[in-house]
Amino acid sequence: MNELQTEINDLKEFMQDLKADRAAAKEKEKREAWTKYVSLSVVIIAVIAAVAAQWAGKYGGQVSMSQAQASDQWAFYQAKSIKQHMDDAALLQLTTSPAASDPKVAEQIKKLQETVGRYDQEKADIKSKAEGLEQRRNEAGKRGGKMGLAVSIFTVAIASASICMVTKKKPLWFVALLLAAFAMLQMIQAWTS
Repeated sequence: MNELQTEINDLKEFMQDLKADRAAAKEKEKREAWTKYVSLSVVIIAVIAAVAAQWAGKYGGQVSMSQAQASDQWAFYQAKSIKQHMDDAALLQLTTSPAASDPKVAEQIKKLQETVGRYDQEKADIKSKAEGLEQRRNEAGKRGGKMGLAVSIFTVAIASASICMVTKKKPLWFVALLLAAFAMLQMIQAWTS
C-alpha cells in the first residue's frame, strides 16, 4: 500500500508540473502575442516592397527607352543638317555658275531653295521631339531614384523586423514600422512628382 501511495503522490506531482508547464506556456504565448503582428507586418512590408521594385523597374525601362528614342531623334536631326548643308553647297554652286540664267538650272535653284527652307522646319520639329524625350527620360530617372530608395528602405525595415522576431526586442519592430512608413512616403513622392 505504501508503494501505491508513492505512485499516487508521484502522479500528483507530475500532474502539477504538467499544469504548471501549460500555464507557463500560455503565459509566454500571451506575452509574445505581439510577434504574430510582427510576422504579419513583415509580409505586408515585403509585398509593398515588391510593388515598389516593379515600379522602379518600370521607371528604369522608361529611362532607357526615352534615351534611345532621343538619341534616334538627334541622329535624324544630324542627318537633316547634313542634307541641308549639302543642298546649301549645291545651291551656292548653281547660283554662282554662269549657267544660272538657264531655265533648267533656274528651276533646280528654285527647288533647292524650297528644300533648304523646309529643312529648317523639319529640324525644329525633330529638335522639339528629342528635347521632349530627354525631359521624359529625366523625369523617369528622378522617379526611379526615389522608388529605388524606397525599395532599399523597405529591405532594411524587413531586416529590422526579422531581427526583432529572433531577439524578441519589441522596439526593433517599431523601428521597422517607422522605416516602412518612410519608404511609403518615398513611393508616394515618386508617384506624385
